[in-house]
Amino acid sequence: MTENPTQFLTLEESEKVDQALLSSSDKFLTRLTVSSLKLLTIIAQEYEVKIEDLTCDQIIQWFEKEAKIRFEQGADASVLKW
Repeated sequence: MTENPTQFLTLEESEKVDQALLSSSDKFLTRLTVSSLKLLTIIAQEYEVKIEDLTCDQIIQWFEKEAKIRFEQGADASVLKW
């Protein structure tokens, strides 16, 4: 997969969210949404489609593939590092 871990939320983005006039739960959802956008971009690139053309099945298949990679090759070989 990727040689360098993908950073789904930069320090600058996190600081911007912290400065926003939002509740703690809204800040969490904002961070999650920004990170999800970046991950969806990666998934769409792998399927060679636009983000808006991704299907639920493609996203599920991508996560299944990622889980298999983590299981068989270890976390360093996968995109997701958690």
